[in-house]
Amino acid sequence: MNEMLLLGPGPSNCPPSVLQALAQPTLGHLDPQFLELMEGLQEDLRSLFRTRNALTIAVSGTGTCGMEALLTNLIESGDRVVVCVNGVFGGRAAELLRRLGARVESVEELWGRPVDPEPVAVALAAERTKALFFVHAETSTGALSDAKALAALAHEHGALAIADCVTSLGGVPVLVDEWELDAVFSGTQKCLSVPPGLAPITLGPAALDALDERRSPPPSWYLDLDLVRHYWGPQRTYHHTAPVNMLYGLAAGLRLVREEGLEPRWARHQAAHDRLVSGLAELGLEILPPPGARLPMLNAVIIPDDVNEVDVRIGLRDRHRIEIGAGLGDLKGRVWRVGLMGENARPEVVDRFLAALAEELGR
Repeated sequence: MNEMLLLGPGPSNCPPSVLQALAQPTLGHLDPQFLELMEGLQEDLRSLFRTRNALTIAVSGTGTCGMEALLTNLIESGDRVVVCVNGVFGGRAAELLRRLGARVESVEELWGRPVDPEPVAVALAAERTKALFFVHAETSTGALSDAKALAALAHEHGALAIADCVTSLGGVPVLVDEWELDAVFSGTQKCLSVPPGLAPITLGPAALDALDERRSPPPSWYLDLDLVRHYWGPQRTYHHTAPVNMLYGLAAGLRLVREEGLEPRWARHQAAHDRLVSGLAELGLEILPPPGARLPMLNAVIIPDDVNEVDVRIGLRDRHRIEIGAGLGDLKGRVWRVGLMGENARPEVVDRFLAALAEELGR
């Protein structure tokens, strides 16, 4: 069977070196050789996040697990959190925070638009706020928000800046130290082209202070970062059995990022996006977010009124071995989500997709 070309919202196709790494013999999770690998992973993750934060690790779980790890540790019952909601994943964070007992103030934005800082500033100024949560790259809409501006607003009002960078990390600039982001989480299955299963996170000094000053332990023992950081730190205190082979795969993926260089990698994603937008225009199709706010790695393509979107997706899958994503939430049936992530952000991939799409539209 031919490999499926994964052009949905994730996972993306894995390069051979990552797949080979996953198949290496498993070591004990406290084996000195494996602990050395963990140290190297932390340094590579710091370079990827553009940070020197000591607590920069890969949580054992998918991107959503990374979100739960940060929110469960940094937010306590009764804390006020302003949440920017411009798609599914801002709404998901708001729901999790409510389950944690937080007082959630949602700032709603039209789906397909970046977060507008003005209503966020109003919400932050209204009352003392523990944190501002926003999605840097909203996977459900393809919109990119201004993380630097939002973090500055949070700090202006004494709040932590917590950012969802699941889709953006490795595909567009994510400059944790320069933008003064306090806590960031991501996932391995998007622009890193590593299978789903790990969530890179990084916490800065203010977030560590919040962690240390908690009034009570986090409700999740497995995601208690005060315990987890001692496993990743010099103490190497046993906490849980790390997914050893997944970390092999992440190390291989980060090696490819290091060899390519972040700036060339960002440029490659942008070039693939530009090629896609140009080709879609020739087919009479448009992208949902406005220019300047479009994610290069996740493209929300507006579906024409006279097209059966399900038939096109099935045709791409069955006749061309290409997977794309359907719309979520308010955008269900209105957009296709086309991912050009990691290994798939290449001109030949774009051309293959455009040719297949043109054929299916012709049907």
